[in-house]
Amino acid sequence: MAQHFLLSAEARTLSPKDIYKGGEEKAYQTFKKLRWQQTNGEAVCPNCGCVDSYEISTRRKFKCAACHAQYSVTSGTIFASRKLGFCDLLAAIRIFVNAAKGLSALQLSRDIDVQYKTAWVLAHKLREALAVETAEEIFDGEVEIDGAYFGGHVRQENRKEDRKDRRFKENQSDRRRVVIALRERQGRTITFVRREESEGVEIAKARVSAKAMIFADEARHWDALEMQYETGRINHSEMYSDLSGKHTNGVESYFSRLRRMVQGQHHHVSHKYLYQYANHAAWMEDHRRRSNGANAFSLLGGSLAHPVSRNWKGYWQRSMVS
Repeated sequence: MAQHFLLSAEARTLSPKDIYKGGEEKAYQTFKKLRWQQTNGEAVCPNCGCVDSYEISTRRKFKCAACHAQYSVTSGTIFASRKLGFCDLLAAIRIFVNAAKGLSALQLSRDIDVQYKTAWVLAHKLREALAVETAEEIFDGEVEIDGAYFGGHVRQENRKEDRKDRRFKENQSDRRRVVIALRERQGRTITFVRREESEGVEIAKARVSAKAMIFADEARHWDALEMQYETGRINHSEMYSDLSGKHTNGVESYFSRLRRMVQGQHHHVSHKYLYQYANHAAWMEDHRRRSNGANAFSLLGGSLAHPVSRNWKGYWQRSMVS
């Protein structure tokens, strides 16, 4: 019997031992090679694009020969103004991608020995960077669509006479949100957070090509897709698959991972940041058969190509977590 990929040595190509044994200098060289891939790690000025620079080795900085601006390997990236060392950042990314069902900020803070605030913001910066991979994705193959509700749990009162019927809208929380997911078979997953699942119809029209085939359940709002797309509908009260390709098992697999991430790791996710966790779960689901080293270096490269975060830079100086 063939061994599952996730149990094989090929899935484990980067360990904390490898990172810290290599030391700060090797981690720094890794950052340089991934930041400036076209020049094989040779510094390129982010201000004017000049490739001629003077290296200030004592501070790991460069001075541009053309515009005289000083910059580092993380200048203008999501890691700008970092205080963590390169080994610690690389180790944090490896831990982040290694957690198949997500990672709480509390656990990350303990693993790399930083404050909870530092770990929380770093994790969200990484989630912002990985979401860029599918920001412009347009699907044109076999696409599954579905929605799942998260949050807004209303705790019942202790005494029976004080309890309210939570089926009525007036007794429900306004923090309940639905994650709408589009998943292309043998492809990527893109997610959106909305108030109603029916909003997924317009999302599908914007992100799915007219020549694609869409698979959905029997919810009435998906009927509108039949006017524009070839569709395959499956009634989950009767079966989950008709054994001939008509199912939404792929997108349901994604929701399974997201629920375990929210309930098992984070326990509570604010509706304001639910989109971040939805993107994280989609990225993990799409790259589940890639080694942890490949995932870590891919995320690091994407983070170094991502501009300074406007949402998370200086977050704790502006507001507290809700």
